[in-house]
Amino acid sequence: MTEVRTLLPPNATTLERAVEGADAQLMGIPMVHHLLWNPWTCPAEFLPFLAWTVSVDTWDSEWPEQIKRARIASSFQIQRHKGTAQSIADVVASFGGQVQLREWWQMDPPGQPHTFELLLTLSGQGGQDATADFIDQVMAAVDRAKPVRSHYSFTQGINAEGAIGVLGVARVLTSTRLQLSASEP
Repeated sequence: MTEVRTLLPPNATTLERAVEGADAQLMGIPMVHHLLWNPWTCPAEFLPFLAWTVSVDTWDSEWPEQIKRARIASSFQIQRHKGTAQSIADVVASFGGQVQLREWWQMDPPGQPHTFELLLTLSGQGGQDATADFIDQVMAAVDRAKPVRSHYSFTQGINAEGAIGVLGVARVLTSTRLQLSASEP
């Protein structure tokens, strides 16, 4: 028979042995903490806590779940490159948008130092419409990710999609009537 081993000394008190017994029962409970640290597997009710833990700068409980998860997933990349053009692109991408950024030295003629132009296109992916409030939240996140000394001009782009329907019609020009009869053998 296998006997349960204990780490308690021989002179352990009854309380210490009871705590050890309770702890042994807890060891049988499966631990799922690895699921809680993954933004794609974490239950939705724990997402605000995970966002706080990984330093998501802006958070709104009204966002669709897909945007919340994308903001958490991109947090490490944004924090790592904060103050660069890449961090601005990562922030906008986490909201489901695209950005074109032109810094002052890329303009013709060159612009004022430490300025840039930002063309932001939000397509409404992830279930969030590009409302004025949502764009304000995106711009607040851009303000936190950009270099502090830099100033920018903002232009909002729009993606428009359309489709052309094609319909085909056929008309009979000639017709032939056939008389079929069965012959008896």
